[in-house]
Amino acid sequence: MTSRRAFVGRAAKGVVSGIAATAVVARTLEAQQGRGATRGSVDTTNLFAMDQAAAQTVRRTPKPGAKPSMTREERDGLEHRIRCQCGCTLDVYTCRTTDFTCQVSPAMHRDIVALVEGGYDAREIIDAFMNTYGERALMEPTKSGFNLVGWLAPGVALITGAVAVAILIRKWDRERPTAAVNAPALDATPDELARVEAAVRGDDA
Repeated sequence: MTSRRAFVGRAAKGVVSGIAATAVVARTLEAQQGRGATRGSVDTTNLFAMDQAAAQTVRRTPKPGAKPSMTREERDGLEHRIRCQCGCTLDVYTCRTTDFTCQVSPAMHRDIVALVEGGYDAREIIDAFMNTYGERALMEPTKSGFNLVGWLAPGVALITGAVAVAILIRKWDRERPTAAVNAPALDATPDELARVEAAVRGDDA
């Protein structure tokens, strides 16, 4: 029969072994995270998985005699229309001015600055980013083709529904039976009617 002291000793050894195993697992996870951080491709400090390798070069040869095509404020407004590609869902301007761990938005900003100084206007810069990143480069989809259909579909559906409801209400109003209220015919002679009228006026009193 196992003594109380032996039982307690074995239990204590089991607890110590469990703590040691937990420590080993924790050190292994930390080592794996450290190796992942050194690669510099993915930064998980944000709420989203930020792909720091997502930036691609968007450059064009400056136009002959190029001058900046817009002011700094106009350039910042343009950056609000271009999506940062790190995975944060923010535009380039907001990402680079609020999340200082992101490496993608500053790279995209440098490309925008170079294009502005190269004499390219907003439409040309947006086209350049779309040629590189595709439709995902934009904060809002272009209003053309299938995207235009998706943009207009909710409004068209709402107007169509309102017209259908109005037609149904008008149809129900036409089909509703009219309740004709006809006064009952009085079978009385003129003299009898005159006496009734006089009684109402109180002439007999």
